[in-house]
Order: sequence, then C-alpha cells, then structure tokens
Amino acid sequence: MKTRLLLLPMLLAAQLGLVQVSLAQIPALPATAQSLVDNVMPQVVEWRRDFHQHPELGNREFRSAGIIAEHLQALGMEVQTEVAHTGVVGILRGGRPGPVVALRADMDGLPVEERADVPFASRVRTEYNGQDVGVMHACGHDNHMAILMGAASVLAGMKDELQGTVMFIFQPAEEGAPEGEEGGAELMLKEGLFDTLKPDAVFGLHVWPIPAGQIAVREGGTMASSDEFKIRVNGQQTHGAAPWAGIDPIVIASQIVLGLQTIPSRQLDSTLTPSIVTVGSIHGGLRSNIIPDSVEMIGTLRTFDAETRRQIHERVARTATQIAASAGATVDVDINLGYPVTFNDPALTRQMAPTLQRVAGERFVEAALITGAEDFSYYANEVPGMFFFLGIGADDPALVHPNHSPYFYADERALPVGVRALTALTLDFMGGL
Repeated sequence: MKTRLLLLPMLLAAQLGLVQVSLAQIPALPATAQSLVDNVMPQVVEWRRDFHQHPELGNREFRSAGIIAEHLQALGMEVQTEVAHTGVVGILRGGRPGPVVALRADMDGLPVEERADVPFASRVRTEYNGQDVGVMHACGHDNHMAILMGAASVLAGMKDELQGTVMFIFQPAEEGAPEGEEGGAELMLKEGLFDTLKPDAVFGLHVWPIPAGQIAVREGGTMASSDEFKIRVNGQQTHGAAPWAGIDPIVIASQIVLGLQTIPSRQLDSTLTPSIVTVGSIHGGLRSNIIPDSVEMIGTLRTFDAETRRQIHERVARTATQIAASAGATVDVDINLGYPVTFNDPALTRQMAPTLQRVAGERFVEAALITGAEDFSYYANEVPGMFFFLGIGADDPALVHPNHSPYFYADERALPVGVRALTALTLDFMGGL
C-alpha cells in the first residue's frame, strides 16, 4: 500500500523537478495541534479507563452518553442527545468556511465476562437475553470513545482556524441492537443524521490486535458484509425403516450444505474477492427411527463486494431450491440483510493515506481483508468514507488476544496515535491551517 500510494506523487515530483521530501520529515500535525494533543492525553487515558470499567450494552449506553455529551457541551459545541436511543452528536463550526468532516466512534460493550488482568477491569453484570452476564469492552470501543473525545478537545481548541465543520458521531449499538429493537448507524441515519448537515467525508477507526501504534488501511472493500440465512427443507415424515415411503429432509439438507460450498469455490470468480458461506446450525428430527417432516439450517454469508453479495443471495436460493426439487422436496429460503460491505472510497483513501503515513511513520501498512463486519458501512454508503485500523497489540505476545476475547487487552500507547490520526485527517481534508 505504501509503495503504491506514494509512487505516483514521487514520479510527478521528479518530472516537475521538485525536491522530494520524505513524509517522515513532515510533522504529523501543526505545532499548535500537537501541543493540544499532548495536553489532552492524560484525560484521554482517564476517560478510556473509566469507560472500560463501566461498559454498557447496545442501546443502553446511558452513562457513557452522559459523559460524552457533557464534554462536548463544555467545548461549546451544538450537541444532540438521544439519537438512535443513546447516541450523541456534536457539531463544531470552524471560524472559516469549508467542508464538513464527520468522525465516528462506537460506544457499546459486549456480554463478555472480563478476564484481563488490569486494575480497571470491568465487574459489571446485567441481563442479556434473559441471562445474567458480565459486560466488557471486549472490542475496544472504550478506546474509540476516548480517542474521539480527545480529538474533539484538540479541534475545539483550534476552532477559529478551522476551515469547515466537524461532526462528532458517538454511536450506540454497533455490535447489534437488543432483540426486537432497532439501533446503530442504520437507525441514526434513519432518524436523519445526515439530512440537515451532510458530510463531505466520514472517517472512523477500530482498534485491532496488531502492533501498538500501527495504522492499517486499504481502499475498496475492507470489512465483509454479513447476512444471515435460514433454509427450511420440507420433506415427508416416514418410518426410518422405510425411507422410500417418505421424503428424507436430512439427506437433502446434507446435500444442500455441500452444494452451498460450491458457490464460493466454483460459481464465483475467486480472483475478484473472497466470500464465505457458513452453515452454523442444523436441526431436525427427534428419534433414531423416524425420518422427520423438515430440517432447518441457519448460517451466514460474507463477502467484500456489493455485486458478489447480490450473486451469493441469488445462488443460495437457487442451489437449495433445485437440490430439494431433485428429491421431491421443497424449501423455504429467508436471507436477512446484515451490515453491508465496509467500503473505503478509493479516491478518498488515496488522498488521505499520506496523512496516516505521516502519523504512523514506519508503522503505516496496508490492511488485510477482515471477514468481520462493521456498521460504519452504512455511513460510507451515504458519503465517501474511510475506515482504518489502529494497533493496540502489546509487545508481550501473551497479552495479544483477538477482539471479543475475555482477555482482550489494549496497549494504551495507541491512544495518542489515534487522537493524532483523527485530528490530522480532519485538518488535511479541510486543506490544513
């Protein structure tokens, strides 16, 4: 990524006879901005640890939202609360006209009981789906909130010099709303988030278990879409000793499972983008000697391209229907759309990658494709977006665990890098100071 993104500017500079200056020699931020970052960092660490110790599940982020709203109001912003239940939006209007930049952080924790050995570990418990569960920021959203609050402090301190407007989006329920509720980015947009003030670009970050302080980004599809499917195979019940007297949905379901795997491996161009079809559960039958009437299977579909996503949906339905028909059965296929592909606008990513490289230096890398999903994708479907990853992996391998692990650990050396990155992206997109 680094070579590809910088090669064209280097060639142009050579053709024009300009002196090429290494990005490593250019300060990531103006001196004023860097001073503000340095001043706010103790508070960023304090916020992060406080959020970590007091996590809240999606659509229930009341305490977190209150702290964030109070901070944005103290900075003199226009603040809207209770957006999509508990979301908070702050508007900072700069002293000079210019573009609108949106910065987003998610707020919710997960129903995970923390096992990480930190002095500010969560001991919070609550009810989730009728069960008593622990709650933990096992995906790092505590870092996201603290980093964006820090960037808000820095940019508010430069308000008069800003050439444009900044929208600070603190979003609930990225991990999904409680059963029976709407939430997250989709609901914020449905309630009109971008209706009165539409950003020219939206930026977001996610902490990731890569080396602390590393920044990773890629253009195009970055995180997968995630859709759920349910297939019900309708056969005809009969005695297990006389399968010919009925239609066996278990055998048909087994054939469908295998047939579905030919979609990514044989029906789609695997050189264009990866895709995954996973059957996660199959249920049917009660006794060893009874062939049941029906079998139900559920699973997920993931890919990195909108057209491939459409094709997978079409082919899942066709494959299941025709395999069932060949045995005299029928199927009911339901596909529930989840998060779209998180797509980094290529032009925006090429424009802003040098900014991230200035911030991260040698720790700027091309991101790998991530088969997990992110609802930042909804914002990037509305306006040009760029989503990048911030490394929080500790030097000690024993402390490096994947997101959603009860041992998830974030190295706080990443925090100032995140604040500088969001600040620099905003200033550079606006055209600098």
